[in-house]
Amino acid sequence: MKNRIDRITNKLAKLAINSKHLPKKFVPGEVHIPVSGKMFDHSELVAAVSASLDFWLTSGPYTEFFEKELSNYLGVRNALMVNSGSSANLLAISALTSSKLGNRALIKGDEVITVAAGFPTTVAPIIQNGLTPVYVDVELETYVATVDKIKEAITSKTKAIIMAHTLGNPFNVVEVKKMCSENGIWLIEDNCDALGGTFLEKKLGSFGDISTLSFYPAHHITTGEGGAVLTNKPVLKPLLESFRDWGRDCWCAPGCDNTYAKRFDWKLGNLPSGYDHKYIYSHLGYNLKSGDIQAAIGSAQLEKIDMFVNRRRDNWNYLRSGISDLDDFFILPKATEDSKPSWFGFALTVKPRNEFTRNYVIEKLEQHKIGFRLLFGGNLVNQPAFIGTPMRIVGDLNNTNNIMNNTLWIGVWPGLSKQMLDYIIEVFHNICKDK
Repeated sequence: MKNRIDRITNKLAKLAINSKHLPKKFVPGEVHIPVSGKMFDHSELVAAVSASLDFWLTSGPYTEFFEKELSNYLGVRNALMVNSGSSANLLAISALTSSKLGNRALIKGDEVITVAAGFPTTVAPIIQNGLTPVYVDVELETYVATVDKIKEAITSKTKAIIMAHTLGNPFNVVEVKKMCSENGIWLIEDNCDALGGTFLEKKLGSFGDISTLSFYPAHHITTGEGGAVLTNKPVLKPLLESFRDWGRDCWCAPGCDNTYAKRFDWKLGNLPSGYDHKYIYSHLGYNLKSGDIQAAIGSAQLEKIDMFVNRRRDNWNYLRSGISDLDDFFILPKATEDSKPSWFGFALTVKPRNEFTRNYVIEKLEQHKIGFRLLFGGNLVNQPAFIGTPMRIVGDLNNTNNIMNNTLWIGVWPGLSKQMLDYIIEVFHNICKDK
Protein backbone atom coordinates (compact mmCIF):
# COMPACT_ATOMS: atom_id res chain seq x y z
CA MET A 1 0.00 0.00 0.00
CA LYS A 2 2.81 2.42 0.92
CA ASN A 3 4.62 1.75 -2.37
CA ARG A 4 1.42 2.45 -4.29
CA ILE A 5 0.94 5.75 -2.42
CA ASP A 6 4.56 6.68 -3.12
CA ARG A 7 4.12 6.04 -6.86
CA ILE A 8 0.93 8.10 -6.99
CA THR A 9 2.58 10.92 -5.00
CA ASN A 10 5.54 11.01 -7.40
CA LYS A 11 3.29 11.17 -10.43
CA LEU A 12 1.14 13.93 -8.96
CA ALA A 13 4.22 15.91 -7.91
CA LYS A 14 5.72 15.75 -11.41
CA LEU A 15 2.36 16.75 -12.87
CA ALA A 16 2.19 19.73 -10.50
CA ILE A 17 5.70 20.84 -11.47
CA ASN A 18 4.88 20.70 -15.19
CA SER A 19 1.47 22.35 -14.91
CA LYS A 20 1.88 24.93 -12.12
CA HIS A 21 5.52 25.59 -11.32
CA LEU A 22 7.45 25.88 -14.56
CA PRO A 23 9.06 29.33 -14.91
CA LYS A 24 7.73 31.78 -17.46
CA LYS A 25 9.64 32.11 -20.69
CA PHE A 26 11.95 35.07 -20.24
CA VAL A 27 11.30 38.01 -22.54
CA PRO A 28 13.76 40.90 -21.89
CA GLY A 29 11.99 43.99 -20.61
CA GLU A 30 8.64 42.21 -20.32
CA VAL A 31 9.17 39.45 -17.75
CA HIS A 32 10.38 40.58 -14.32
CA ILE A 33 13.76 39.28 -13.12
CA PRO A 34 13.39 38.54 -9.39
CA VAL A 35 16.20 39.52 -7.06
CA SER A 36 15.79 36.19 -5.25
CA GLY A 37 13.64 33.09 -5.37
CA LYS A 38 13.28 29.42 -4.59
CA MET A 39 14.47 26.51 -6.73
CA PHE A 40 12.67 23.18 -6.37
CA ASP A 41 11.39 20.18 -8.28
CA HIS A 42 9.04 17.29 -7.62
CA SER A 43 11.25 15.91 -4.81
CA GLU A 44 10.34 18.79 -2.48
CA LEU A 45 6.64 18.28 -3.23
CA VAL A 46 6.93 14.55 -2.56
CA ALA A 47 8.72 15.23 0.73
CA ALA A 48 6.04 17.71 1.81
CA VAL A 49 3.22 15.32 0.94
CA SER A 50 4.94 12.40 2.67
CA ALA A 51 5.35 14.42 5.87
CA SER A 52 1.73 15.57 5.58
CA LEU A 53 0.53 11.98 5.34
CA ASP A 54 2.39 11.19 8.56
CA PHE A 55 0.51 14.21 10.00
CA TRP A 56 3.04 14.78 12.76
CA LEU A 57 2.79 18.55 12.06
CA THR A 58 5.06 19.66 14.91
CA SER A 59 8.77 18.80 14.99
CA GLY A 60 9.25 15.05 14.74
CA PRO A 61 11.22 12.43 12.77
CA TYR A 62 11.69 14.60 9.67
CA THR A 63 12.96 17.43 11.85
CA GLU A 64 15.39 15.13 13.61
CA PHE A 65 16.67 13.85 10.24
CA PHE A 66 17.04 17.36 8.80
CA GLU A 67 18.90 18.60 11.87
CA LYS A 68 21.32 15.66 11.63
CA GLU A 69 21.94 16.22 7.90
CA LEU A 70 22.45 19.94 8.44
CA SER A 71 24.93 19.45 11.26
CA ASN A 72 26.83 16.89 9.17
CA TYR A 73 26.99 19.27 6.22
CA LEU A 74 28.44 22.10 8.29
CA GLY A 75 30.58 19.91 10.52
CA VAL A 76 28.86 21.14 13.68
CA ARG A 77 27.80 18.89 16.55
CA ASN A 78 24.29 20.23 17.13
CA ALA A 79 21.69 21.80 14.82
CA LEU A 80 18.27 22.85 16.10
CA MET A 81 15.55 23.80 13.66
CA VAL A 82 13.47 26.89 14.44
CA ASN A 83 10.72 28.83 12.71
CA SER A 84 12.93 31.57 11.18
CA GLY A 85 16.43 32.97 10.96
CA SER A 86 15.30 35.91 13.07
CA SER A 87 14.18 33.48 15.78
CA ALA A 88 17.56 31.78 15.52
CA ASN A 89 19.28 35.10 16.27
CA LEU A 90 16.89 35.73 19.17
CA LEU A 91 17.68 32.30 20.61
CA ALA A 92 21.42 32.77 20.15
CA ILE A 93 21.48 35.98 22.20
CA SER A 94 18.87 34.83 24.73
CA ALA A 95 20.68 31.55 25.49
CA LEU A 96 23.77 33.50 26.49
CA THR A 97 21.77 35.32 29.20
CA SER A 98 21.09 32.06 31.07
CA SER A 99 22.18 32.09 34.70
CA LYS A 100 23.38 28.53 34.14
CA LEU A 101 26.42 30.04 32.39
CA GLY A 102 27.59 31.59 35.66
CA ASN A 103 29.97 34.50 35.19
CA ARG A 104 29.91 33.96 31.40
CA ALA A 105 26.22 34.88 31.26
CA LEU A 106 25.27 38.14 29.57
CA ILE A 107 23.56 40.53 31.96
CA LYS A 108 21.68 43.77 31.38
CA GLY A 109 24.01 46.55 30.30
CA ASP A 110 26.66 44.26 28.81
CA GLU A 111 27.83 45.25 25.34
CA VAL A 112 27.57 43.24 22.13
CA ILE A 113 29.55 44.32 19.06
CA THR A 114 27.80 44.32 15.69
CA VAL A 115 27.66 46.37 12.49
CA ALA A 116 25.33 49.25 11.72
CA ALA A 117 25.06 48.22 8.04
CA GLY A 118 23.03 45.11 8.67
CA PHE A 119 19.67 43.43 9.02
CA PRO A 120 17.50 44.57 11.94
CA THR A 121 16.88 41.14 13.48
CA THR A 122 20.60 40.54 13.85
CA VAL A 123 20.64 43.49 16.25
CA ALA A 124 17.12 43.58 17.74
CA PRO A 125 17.73 40.60 20.10
CA ILE A 126 20.58 42.52 21.73
CA ILE A 127 18.20 45.32 22.69
CA GLN A 128 15.33 42.95 23.50
CA ASN A 129 17.55 41.25 26.09
CA GLY A 130 18.53 44.51 27.78
CA LEU A 131 22.02 44.57 26.28
CA THR A 132 23.76 47.41 24.46
CA PRO A 133 24.72 47.09 20.78
CA VAL A 134 28.07 48.58 19.84
CA TYR A 135 28.02 49.62 16.19
CA VAL A 136 31.13 49.51 14.03
CA ASP A 137 31.62 50.55 10.41
CA VAL A 138 32.22 48.22 7.47
CA GLU A 139 34.45 48.33 4.40
CA LEU A 140 33.12 49.25 1.02
CA GLU A 141 33.65 46.52 -1.60
CA THR A 142 33.35 43.72 1.00
CA TYR A 143 30.57 45.23 3.20
CA VAL A 144 31.93 43.55 6.34
CA ALA A 145 33.81 44.94 9.33
CA THR A 146 37.58 44.69 9.54
CA VAL A 147 39.36 43.01 12.43
CA ASP A 148 40.85 46.39 13.41
CA LYS A 149 37.43 48.03 13.63
CA ILE A 150 36.15 45.22 15.83
CA LYS A 151 39.25 45.28 18.02
CA GLU A 152 38.89 49.02 18.49
CA ALA A 153 35.36 48.50 19.85
CA ILE A 154 36.27 46.00 22.58
CA THR A 155 36.12 47.22 26.18
CA SER A 156 35.73 45.55 29.56
CA LYS A 157 31.96 45.60 28.98
CA THR A 158 32.18 43.59 25.74
CA LYS A 159 30.70 40.15 26.31
CA ALA A 160 29.67 39.02 22.80
CA ILE A 161 29.97 39.72 19.09
CA ILE A 162 27.18 38.97 16.62
CA MET A 163 27.99 39.60 12.99
CA ALA A 164 26.70 38.48 9.62
CA HIS A 165 28.58 37.43 6.52
CA THR A 166 27.05 40.24 4.46
CA LEU A 167 25.45 39.04 1.22
CA GLY A 168 27.46 35.84 1.72
CA ASN A 169 30.83 37.59 2.01
CA PRO A 170 32.67 36.39 5.14
CA PHE A 171 34.20 38.65 7.72
CA ASN A 172 37.58 37.38 8.97
CA VAL A 173 35.98 34.86 11.25
CA VAL A 174 39.27 33.17 12.13
CA GLU A 175 40.87 36.33 13.54
CA VAL A 176 37.63 37.44 15.19
CA LYS A 177 37.26 34.03 16.83
CA LYS A 178 40.84 34.23 18.08
CA MET A 179 40.16 37.70 19.49
CA CYS A 180 37.04 36.39 21.23
CA SER A 181 38.93 33.48 22.79
CA GLU A 182 41.63 35.78 24.10
CA ASN A 183 39.09 38.13 25.70
CA GLY A 184 36.42 35.72 26.97
CA ILE A 185 33.88 36.97 24.43
CA TRP A 186 31.10 34.88 22.90
CA LEU A 187 30.96 34.79 19.08
CA ILE A 188 27.64 34.45 17.28
CA GLU A 189 28.05 33.87 13.56
CA ASP A 190 24.99 35.05 11.61
CA ASN A 191 25.26 32.71 8.63
CA CYS A 192 21.77 33.39 7.25
CA ASP A 193 23.08 34.80 3.95
CA ALA A 194 26.09 32.52 3.51
CA LEU A 195 25.22 28.80 3.71
CA GLY A 196 27.84 26.81 1.79
CA GLY A 197 30.57 29.47 1.89
CA THR A 198 34.01 28.81 3.33
CA PHE A 199 36.82 30.68 5.04
CA LEU A 200 40.26 29.07 4.83
CA GLU A 201 38.42 26.08 3.32
CA LYS A 202 36.26 25.57 6.44
CA LYS A 203 32.49 25.93 6.24
CA LEU A 204 30.98 29.18 7.46
CA GLY A 205 28.65 28.52 10.35
CA SER A 206 31.18 26.23 12.05
CA PHE A 207 33.34 28.94 13.65
CA GLY A 208 31.08 30.66 16.16
CA ASP A 209 30.12 29.50 19.63
CA ILE A 210 26.66 29.71 18.06
CA SER A 211 25.72 30.17 14.43
CA THR A 212 22.37 30.86 12.80
CA LEU A 213 20.66 30.12 9.48
CA SER A 214 17.55 31.28 7.64
CA PHE A 215 15.51 29.11 5.29
CA TYR A 216 13.22 31.86 4.02
CA PRO A 217 12.55 31.45 0.25
CA ALA A 218 15.16 34.08 -0.64
CA HIS A 219 17.93 32.09 1.00
CA HIS A 220 20.26 29.33 -0.15
CA ILE A 221 17.83 26.56 0.73
CA THR A 222 14.24 27.05 1.78
CA THR A 223 11.65 25.45 4.01
CA GLY A 224 9.21 28.34 3.48
CA GLU A 225 9.44 29.85 6.94
CA GLY A 226 12.27 28.33 8.93
CA GLY A 227 15.76 28.60 10.30
CA ALA A 228 18.32 26.87 12.49
CA VAL A 229 20.68 27.54 15.34
CA LEU A 230 23.89 25.52 15.63
CA THR A 231 26.57 24.97 18.25
CA ASN A 232 29.54 22.74 19.02
CA LYS A 233 29.39 23.50 22.74
CA PRO A 234 27.56 20.91 24.89
CA VAL A 235 26.79 23.54 27.54
CA LEU A 236 24.86 25.67 25.04
CA LYS A 237 22.65 23.03 23.38
CA PRO A 238 20.22 22.54 26.33
CA LEU A 239 20.02 26.31 26.83
CA LEU A 240 19.11 26.87 23.17
CA GLU A 241 16.54 24.07 23.39
CA SER A 242 15.08 25.51 26.58
CA PHE A 243 14.61 29.02 25.18
CA ARG A 244 13.20 27.54 21.95
CA ASP A 245 10.80 25.21 23.82
CA TRP A 246 8.86 27.60 26.09
CA GLY A 247 11.79 28.04 28.51
CA ARG A 248 11.19 24.64 30.08
CA ASP A 249 13.84 22.88 32.15
CA CYS A 250 12.92 19.44 30.78
CA TRP A 251 15.03 18.08 27.92
CA CYS A 252 12.58 15.41 26.69
CA ALA A 253 11.80 15.63 22.99
CA PRO A 254 8.19 16.45 21.97
CA GLY A 255 6.03 13.36 22.40
CA CYS A 256 8.46 11.80 24.89
CA ASP A 257 7.97 11.59 28.65
CA ASN A 258 10.27 10.72 31.53
CA THR A 259 13.35 10.11 29.37
CA TYR A 260 15.68 9.81 32.38
CA ALA A 261 13.10 8.35 34.80
CA LYS A 262 13.29 11.45 37.01
CA ARG A 263 10.18 13.28 35.87
CA PHE A 264 8.79 13.67 39.41
CA ASP A 265 12.07 13.81 41.35
CA TRP A 266 12.85 17.54 41.05
CA LYS A 267 12.87 20.38 43.57
CA LEU A 268 13.45 23.62 41.62
CA GLY A 269 12.55 27.22 42.35
CA ASN A 270 9.77 27.62 44.89
CA LEU A 271 7.74 24.75 43.43
CA PRO A 272 6.74 21.79 45.60
CA SER A 273 9.06 18.81 45.59
CA GLY A 274 8.21 16.33 42.85
CA TYR A 275 6.55 18.88 40.58
CA ASP A 276 6.24 17.53 37.01
CA HIS A 277 9.55 18.33 35.28
CA LYS A 278 7.77 18.78 31.94
CA TYR A 279 6.17 21.86 33.44
CA ILE A 280 9.15 23.42 35.17
CA TYR A 281 10.50 26.52 33.43
CA SER A 282 14.06 27.67 34.01
CA HIS A 283 14.10 30.48 31.42
CA LEU A 284 11.77 33.15 30.04
CA GLY A 285 11.48 31.35 26.75
CA TYR A 286 9.33 31.12 23.65
CA ASN A 287 7.83 28.56 21.31
CA LEU A 288 10.07 28.94 18.27
CA LYS A 289 9.96 25.39 16.97
CA SER A 290 9.25 24.53 13.36
CA GLY A 291 7.34 21.57 11.92
CA ASP A 292 7.98 18.29 10.17
CA ILE A 293 6.58 19.38 6.80
CA GLN A 294 9.06 22.24 6.67
CA ALA A 295 11.88 19.91 7.72
CA ALA A 296 10.97 17.41 5.01
CA ILE A 297 11.18 20.15 2.37
CA GLY A 298 14.50 21.28 3.87
CA SER A 299 15.94 17.77 3.61
CA ALA A 300 15.10 17.65 -0.10
CA GLN A 301 16.60 21.10 -0.58
CA LEU A 302 19.79 20.20 1.26
CA GLU A 303 20.48 17.46 -1.28
CA LYS A 304 20.80 20.23 -3.89
CA ILE A 305 22.93 22.63 -1.84
CA ASP A 306 26.18 22.11 -3.74
CA MET A 307 24.47 22.83 -7.05
CA PHE A 308 22.78 25.91 -5.58
CA VAL A 309 26.05 27.26 -4.21
CA ASN A 310 27.96 26.67 -7.44
CA ARG A 311 25.30 28.47 -9.48
CA ARG A 312 25.35 31.42 -7.11
CA ARG A 313 29.12 31.65 -7.47
CA ASP A 314 28.93 31.30 -11.25
CA ASN A 315 26.26 33.99 -11.52
CA TRP A 316 28.18 36.40 -9.27
CA ASN A 317 31.38 35.88 -11.25
CA TYR A 318 29.51 36.34 -14.55
CA LEU A 319 28.08 39.67 -13.38
CA ARG A 320 31.42 40.79 -11.97
CA SER A 321 33.13 40.08 -15.28
CA GLY A 322 30.32 41.61 -17.33
CA ILE A 323 30.31 45.00 -15.60
CA SER A 324 33.98 45.19 -14.58
CA ASP A 325 34.42 48.12 -16.99
CA LEU A 326 31.87 50.23 -15.08
CA ASP A 327 34.15 50.97 -12.15
CA ASP A 328 34.07 54.68 -12.97
CA PHE A 329 30.41 54.62 -11.97
CA PHE A 330 30.25 51.97 -9.23
CA ILE A 331 32.31 50.59 -6.41
CA LEU A 332 32.32 46.94 -7.45
CA PRO A 333 32.20 44.14 -4.87
CA LYS A 334 35.00 41.77 -4.02
CA ALA A 335 35.39 38.66 -1.90
CA THR A 336 37.26 38.95 1.37
CA GLU A 337 40.75 37.47 1.48
CA ASP A 338 40.98 33.71 2.19
CA SER A 339 37.27 33.22 1.51
CA LYS A 340 35.15 31.40 -1.02
CA PRO A 341 31.72 32.98 -0.60
CA SER A 342 28.38 31.39 -1.27
CA TRP A 343 26.94 34.64 -2.58
CA PHE A 344 23.52 35.95 -1.61
CA GLY A 345 23.65 39.06 -3.78
CA PHE A 346 25.81 41.32 -5.93
CA ALA A 347 26.34 44.73 -4.30
CA LEU A 348 26.99 47.97 -6.16
CA THR A 349 27.72 51.35 -4.59
CA VAL A 350 27.14 54.35 -6.83
CA LYS A 351 30.14 56.69 -6.95
CA PRO A 352 29.41 60.42 -6.59
CA ARG A 353 28.89 61.88 -10.06
CA ASN A 354 26.72 64.73 -11.28
CA GLU A 355 23.13 63.54 -11.82
CA PHE A 356 24.15 59.88 -11.51
CA THR A 357 22.51 58.73 -8.29
CA ARG A 358 21.20 55.52 -6.83
CA ASN A 359 17.67 56.77 -7.37
CA TYR A 360 18.44 57.21 -11.06
CA VAL A 361 19.76 53.65 -11.27
CA ILE A 362 16.75 52.32 -9.37
CA GLU A 363 14.36 54.12 -11.72
CA LYS A 364 16.06 52.54 -14.75
CA LEU A 365 16.10 49.06 -13.19
CA GLU A 366 12.39 49.29 -12.43
CA GLN A 367 11.66 50.43 -15.98
CA HIS A 368 13.52 47.38 -17.28
CA LYS A 369 11.88 44.99 -14.76
CA ILE A 370 15.11 44.05 -13.02
CA GLY A 371 14.73 43.23 -9.34
CA PHE A 372 17.00 44.86 -6.75
CA ARG A 373 17.17 45.60 -3.04
CA LEU A 374 18.91 48.13 -0.84
CA LEU A 375 21.48 46.75 1.59
CA PHE A 376 18.96 45.87 4.28
CA GLY A 377 18.59 48.57 6.95
CA GLY A 378 21.24 50.91 5.55
CA ASN A 379 22.42 52.50 8.78
CA LEU A 380 20.38 50.88 11.54
CA VAL A 381 20.92 53.73 13.99
CA ASN A 382 18.77 55.88 11.69
CA GLN A 383 15.91 53.38 11.48
CA PRO A 384 12.74 54.47 13.33
CA ALA A 385 12.73 51.41 15.57
CA PHE A 386 16.33 51.96 16.72
CA ILE A 387 16.19 55.70 17.40
CA GLY A 388 16.32 56.22 21.16
CA THR A 389 17.50 52.68 21.93
CA PRO A 390 20.69 51.99 23.90
CA MET A 391 23.80 52.08 21.71
CA ARG A 392 27.46 52.92 21.49
CA ILE A 393 28.97 53.95 18.16
CA VAL A 394 32.65 53.41 17.40
CA GLY A 395 34.03 55.74 14.74
CA ASP A 396 32.08 57.85 12.28
CA LEU A 397 30.18 55.14 10.30
CA ASN A 398 31.09 57.00 7.08
CA ASN A 399 31.01 53.87 4.93
CA THR A 400 27.73 52.77 6.50
CA ASN A 401 26.20 56.15 5.65
CA ASN A 402 27.54 55.80 2.10
CA ILE A 403 25.83 52.40 1.88
CA MET A 404 22.60 53.88 3.22
CA ASN A 405 22.59 56.51 0.50
CA ASN A 406 24.27 54.86 -2.48
CA THR A 407 24.25 51.03 -2.34
CA LEU A 408 21.91 48.50 -3.91
CA TRP A 409 22.25 44.83 -4.77
CA ILE A 410 20.96 42.57 -7.51
CA GLY A 411 20.31 38.86 -7.50
CA VAL A 412 22.61 35.91 -8.16
CA TRP A 413 20.19 33.14 -7.16
CA PRO A 414 20.26 29.84 -9.10
CA GLY A 415 17.06 30.57 -11.04
CA LEU A 416 18.73 33.30 -13.11
CA SER A 417 19.51 32.22 -16.68
CA LYS A 418 22.44 33.38 -18.77
CA GLN A 419 19.95 35.30 -20.92
CA MET A 420 18.77 37.17 -17.82
CA LEU A 421 22.31 37.93 -16.71
CA ASP A 422 23.26 39.19 -20.18
CA TYR A 423 20.21 41.45 -20.14
CA ILE A 424 21.14 42.83 -16.69
CA ILE A 425 24.68 43.54 -17.88
CA GLU A 426 23.36 45.25 -21.02
CA VAL A 427 20.97 47.44 -19.01
CA PHE A 428 23.72 48.54 -16.64
CA HIS A 429 25.93 49.50 -19.57
CA ASN A 430 23.08 51.49 -21.11
CA ILE A 431 22.42 53.25 -17.80
CA CYS A 432 26.03 54.36 -17.62
CA LYS A 433 26.18 55.24 -21.34
CA ASP A 434 23.22 57.58 -20.91
CA LYS A 435 25.22 59.53 -18.32
